[in-house]
Amino acid sequence: MVKFTQRQSGALNERLALKGLFDTMYRKITNELIRWKTSNNRKPLILQGARQVGKTYSVLEFGRSHFDNVVYINLDDKMAHSIFEDSINPEILISKIATFTKKSITKEGTLIFIDEIQSYPPALNALKYFNESAPEYYIIAAGSLLGVAVNRNEYSFPVGKVNLLTLFPMDVEEFLHATGNVELIEKIRVCFNQNAPMDSYYHKFLLEQYRNYIVVGGLPECVALYKNTGNFDLVRATQKELLTGYLNDMSKYNTSTGIKKTRLVYNNVTTQLSKKNTRFQYKMVKRGGRAAEFEDAIEWLVLAGLVYRVYNVDTVKKPLENYKNIDSFKIFTSDVGLLCASKDVIVEDVLHSSPHISDFKGGMTENYVCQQLICNNHACYTWNSDGIAEMDFVIQRERELIPIEVKSSDNSQAKALSVFMRKYKPEYAIKISTNNFGFENNIKTIPLYAAFCI
Repeated sequence: MVKFTQRQSGALNERLALKGLFDTMYRKITNELIRWKTSNNRKPLILQGARQVGKTYSVLEFGRSHFDNVVYINLDDKMAHSIFEDSINPEILISKIATFTKKSITKEGTLIFIDEIQSYPPALNALKYFNESAPEYYIIAAGSLLGVAVNRNEYSFPVGKVNLLTLFPMDVEEFLHATGNVELIEKIRVCFNQNAPMDSYYHKFLLEQYRNYIVVGGLPECVALYKNTGNFDLVRATQKELLTGYLNDMSKYNTSTGIKKTRLVYNNVTTQLSKKNTRFQYKMVKRGGRAAEFEDAIEWLVLAGLVYRVYNVDTVKKPLENYKNIDSFKIFTSDVGLLCASKDVIVEDVLHSSPHISDFKGGMTENYVCQQLICNNHACYTWNSDGIAEMDFVIQRERELIPIEVKSSDNSQAKALSVFMRKYKPEYAIKISTNNFGFENNIKTIPLYAAFCI
């Protein structure tokens, strides 16, 4: 059972006020947490991820289901900092944690959860000593701006002494779980694996669910509100609040001049995705803008988990990382729902595939696919052929380098795919569009709603 002290429950009240909405939330990260718990090589675990992706809820639910009790410490509460002052001895720290939380702690039955660990560096350093001297304790730490804090303030990170996991926004599979369409997930996977067309009724229904996901996105609070109210206006208002919170976060671990630049870049990402050439251009952030002026701002956003940077590769060989062009990349937002909200895209225009957003739809769809691929831990790259053709994504899947062409509709033209396949002769290629499943001419066709299967 999870219990909190009075001061801790105050910090959690707002976050857990919608817990009733979250009761049916399935998160795939739970399977990773179970593997961590049962691993013979278990170390203290750090769960990274942007704000509001569900780290706290996921860990608390995991603890409730798999431990006798959970001890929760939020280091945004400065009073909790005193636990990690003066001593690094794990047994002394355990005693302090028990006193602070008024909870008993056992080695096998208790999960110790340290939230917002980036707020107090000595707590991060303490994880190293738990790994070395008291590995029998189960400890999970979570941090929203951990990457930024470590890189910008030169905090000591316990390299090799902790396990790492990253939680992303919910993908379409988790969205279908949350919205009561669990049975359709298996249908999708069967069609994906067998290259067999989906029944036309379900295919149409799932394309509608895909468009709903584009509007709602994958942040758990927004998904819960949509599932329980069906009110897109309420979802959009919540997204606006979350965007304001993200902008406020940009003042943390940042210089006074860096705050303005970081916000400029973040606001400009959505504008650049509306262009036919979605490759990131500094001059579009500010007239005469250069890499030297904005590269730190981009790095901040990447480390905070608010954007994904996808590099272009000059040639397609293993490992792809060796052939990336550091001066040529695209930037996508971490959540497609926030992408739409940030530009006040009319909900009905998305739901009904209005031609009014034709310029924006291509970049929006690419952003969606990138989000699904990264949720599956794919390292994404792009490729182009001297301006003749551009491949939306190249990934390594099952030891093969696979090109992925993304279409926002049922457009059958795939010029870039043809150029790529003639040049590199991949095992097969993937085309994602509104078309049904199929396999022809060595091209695996996947409906947009099934991108999570890749």
